Order: sequence, then structure tokens, then C-alpha cells
Amino acid sequence: MKENILVIGGTGKTGRRVVEGLTQLGHNVRIGSRSAAPSFEWNDPNTYAAALKGMDRAYIVYYPDLAVPGARKAVQTLVEAALKEGLEKVVLLSGKGEKEAEACEDIVANSGLNYTLVRASWFNQNFSESFLLDPILAGFVALPMPEAKIPFVDADDIADVVTKVLVDDTFNGQTITVTGPRKMTFKEVVAEIAKETQQKIAFQAISIEAYGQAMKTAGLPDDYVWLFTYLFKEVLGNPDNQEVSYDVERVLGRKATDFSAFAKKTAATGIWNQTVSSI
Repeated sequence: MKENILVIGGTGKTGRRVVEGLTQLGHNVRIGSRSAAPSFEWNDPNTYAAALKGMDRAYIVYYPDLAVPGARKAVQTLVEAALKEGLEKVVLLSGKGEKEAEACEDIVANSGLNYTLVRASWFNQNFSESFLLDPILAGFVALPMPEAKIPFVDADDIADVVTKVLVDDTFNGQTITVTGPRKMTFKEVVAEIAKETQQKIAFQAISIEAYGQAMKTAGLPDDYVWLFTYLFKEVLGNPDNQEVSYDVERVLGRKATDFSAFAKKTAATGIWNQTVSSI
């Protein structure tokens, strides 16, 4: 059955992949973004109803993260609007081990809508499409929490899971935890990328405080600095968040993408062989 589906954050890391997957399946997709028509802006609740109007289902991605102040209120307002517009189901992208994100999950679960929650570990694509790309290109990566073993997950796997549970109601009411198949430290990840690119990339362990100060020195806004220091300290510092889940295999019937496969595939694109100034 063809569904009308709103993909909030439809131009982002997982959103654009979900849009592609749903379109290939023949569903009608509306992208929820500031530049779309109708426009959708998390900071403007007046845009919610128009974006939801005529939709059957929605994929909810809150930017920049469900942990930031204001996320709960925005998600509450959105699901109330979705219920009013007659949506059948929503899927929320959440963070693995974030207490604030779990509060937003509760809002969705108690909304009266059918729902599935997708909790994701740290993305592989943070090293190729996000804040860790420039350090990789510069050949020097300095990060806190060097002892944390993280089951990095591929954005393609997240999107495939989201696409599946959006249209398959057998997953209604479930929490799906998506991780990669093994745990790796930041140093191991950097070494893997260096091997695949045949580049020298150094890794330096630093304190969370030093990392936060480096971001401030680089001119990043305080809320951005707060978010990333929070994610390092509260999420990566929690041993429960370092466990491997096999939900990708359960939902998709295939194994999750290993970081080595991601690194090999990404290295072949040349994205890691640019210079920082060319980005």
C-alpha cells in the first residue's frame, strides 16, 4: 500500500537515505525542512501542521539532538499536531543511552499514535560527513574518552531499519537499538581509516575539558560545545551504551555493516583524500 510519509530532516545523514529508500518502494515522500514547501522548522511550531497535513506517517529527527533544551517541548507539540492531523504512525530517531532522549521517547510512546523508536549508536558517518571529517583530513584527531569501546553504526543501516519499520506495522510499539557488529575505540577507528586511505593520521587522547576549550577556541557556539561535551561524558562514559545490539539483523535479515567495510567503501570515494581547505 502506498503511504504519504513526512521525513523530518529529509536532507540530513539518515533522512536523505530514508527518503531514497521510501521513494524506491513507491511511497509518496514529503521532506520536512526549512527550504521545503511547505516549510518545516523545529523552532517554529506554526510550521508543523502544514507539513503534517495529508500525511499518513512521519519520521522524526530532532536537530541537533534530543538532549538539547527545548527538544521535549518541540516533540510534544509535534506529536500533538500529528495526532490532530490524523497520522497513523511515527518513528522517532533517538540516541542510545541518552536520558533526555528517553524522555522524548516517552512522549512519543504516550502520544496515542502508533510508533516505533529507533535508538542509534554513534554514526560511522561522523568521520566522513560530520564534525570528525576535518580532523581526519588534517591528519590529527584529538578526542576524549579514548578507553570507550563504541559499536559505531552505519547511517545506511539506520536508514534501512527506519524505512522498514515506518511501513511495517509488526514493529509497532517496539524499541529498536541499532549498532554496528563490534566495538571499537577512537584510536582503532582512526587506524582503520589511515590503513584504507594510506595516509598518516595521528590520534591523541585529551580530556573532555580540553576538548571543550578547543571547540570554544575554534569559535563554535556554546550550545554546540555543551552538546558534544555532554555526548562524550554522559553517553560514551556509560558502559551500557557500549553494548552491541543485533536488532539490525533482526529487522533486516542481514548483518549490520562492519566499520572496516564502511572505511573501505568510503575511502574509495576519495572524501578522505581532500585537503581541509577544499571542504
